[in-house]
Amino acid sequence: MKIVKAEVSVVEIPFPFDASGVGIMPTPWRSLEFALVRLEDELGNVGWGEAFGYFVVDASKAITERLILPRLIGATVTDIPAWNRRLQLDLHLFGRYGATVFAISGVDIALWDLAAKRQGVPLHQLLSDGDRPARTTGLRSYASLMRYGDTALAVAACEQALGRGYTAIKLHETDMATISACREAIGPDVPLSVDVNCQWGSRFFTEHRKELAGLGVAWVEEPVFPPEDFSALAALRSPGIPLAAGENWCTAEQFAQSGGAVDIWQPSVTKVGGISEYLRILAMATAQGHPVVPHCPYFGPGYFATLHLAAAHPAMDDIEILYTDPEAWLCDVEGLRDGGALSVPTGPGLGFEPDPDVMEKYRRA
Repeated sequence: MKIVKAEVSVVEIPFPFDASGVGIMPTPWRSLEFALVRLEDELGNVGWGEAFGYFVVDASKAITERLILPRLIGATVTDIPAWNRRLQLDLHLFGRYGATVFAISGVDIALWDLAAKRQGVPLHQLLSDGDRPARTTGLRSYASLMRYGDTALAVAACEQALGRGYTAIKLHETDMATISACREAIGPDVPLSVDVNCQWGSRFFTEHRKELAGLGVAWVEEPVFPPEDFSALAALRSPGIPLAAGENWCTAEQFAQSGGAVDIWQPSVTKVGGISEYLRILAMATAQGHPVVPHCPYFGPGYFATLHLAAAHPAMDDIEILYTDPEAWLCDVEGLRDGGALSVPTGPGLGFEPDPDVMEKYRRA
C-alpha cells in the first residue's frame, strides 16, 4: 500500500473528577488526550492509529510529525512488521523506549487498520493464525478506577461501577485501609485487582502479603520501582498473590528479558511498539504459558486495536476500561459493552471512526 497522506492530531476531552487528580499522573489528571494518526492510501482508504498521549501527547505528536511521517508519505509498505522493525533501528538513537516508541506505535496501528480495510476484512482476521475462530463476543472487561486517595470516594466509585454493570474492579489506591474498605463494599465474589504504579516497594509488599492474600486480590500490579526490576519482582512471586506488570515495558525485548518475573503480562499497544510488536509478545506469551491482560485505558484506536488482538488470541482477555465519563466520546465505545462483556467490531479494519463534530470541538493541535 502506498501512503499518500499522513497527519497526527491532538484531541483533548475533559472529564469531571471529584478528587485531586494527582496520583496516577504527576499533576492533576482531568482530560483524555489522544494523539490520533490518520493515514490515507492511493485508493482513498483511511487508517487510524493512536500513540500514547496522556501528559506526553505533544511529544508523541512532534516525534511522529518530525521523524516518521516525512519518510512515510510517498512510501509503499508491504510488510508492516518489517517496516516497524526497520523504523526502530533507524530511530534508536532517540530512545528505545518512551515517546519514540509511542510514536512508532501510533503509526503501526494505523498501517494495520489500513491493511485490513484494503482487504475489506476486520482487523482480527488479519491477526489470527486461522486455526480457531475469532472471539467477537463475550470478552471479559473490568472497570479500572482512578486513584481517589480518599476511602469514601473510592468505595463510592466501586459501587457506582457495579451499578453500571461492571463485574470486576481494579483499584489504583495505595493505602491498605482503603483497599480493604473497597473489598468489603463490593463483597468477596467480585474480582478485585490492585495497581499501585510502582509505589510500594518490596518491603511494603512483603509486610502486607498476608493481608493482600486475605483480600483475595486477582493480581497486584507493578508493586516495585523501577517497573523493569525483574529480579525484585521474581523474588516477590508466590502462589497466593499473582503479580502483573508490563504496561511500562517497551518492545518485545523487555518481555523476553523478564523471564519468570511476573505471572501476568500487561503490554500496552500504544506504548510497546504497536500491533506488530504486540504480536511478537503474544507469541512469546503463548509459548511460555503467560496470560496477557492488556493495559488499555484508551477510548480511541488503541482500544479498538486491543479488542482485535484479544479476539484473535486466546491467551489475552480481561480488557481494561478506564472508569470515567468524559464530556464527549470520540466514538461509540460504550456500545461495545454489555455489562462486563465486550464485543469486537466486525466491519473492515479497526471499526474505529471518530465523530467529526467531537474532533472539531476538542482538537487543539
